[in-house]
Amino acid sequence: IPYMAIKKDGRRERFERQKLIAGLLKACEKRPVTVSALEATADHVEEVLQNRPEREMDTGEIGALVMTE
Repeated sequence: IPYMAIKKDGRRERFERQKLIAGLLKACEKRPVTVSALEATADHVEEVLQNRPEREMDTGEIGALVMTE
């Protein structure tokens, strides 16, 4: 069963690690953040999602996890 991200409009989309990393790279392209730090952030988000009993997570929650990292 794939992990799903629930969009603001209620649509459900499969969670894609590469899409998360691409967004992080775009957001941090002019900042001194290493690619390994961005991958560690993606690892943490994916780990939190895997440890949840539900297979779905709101995109707002995903964004909050990224911002805390």
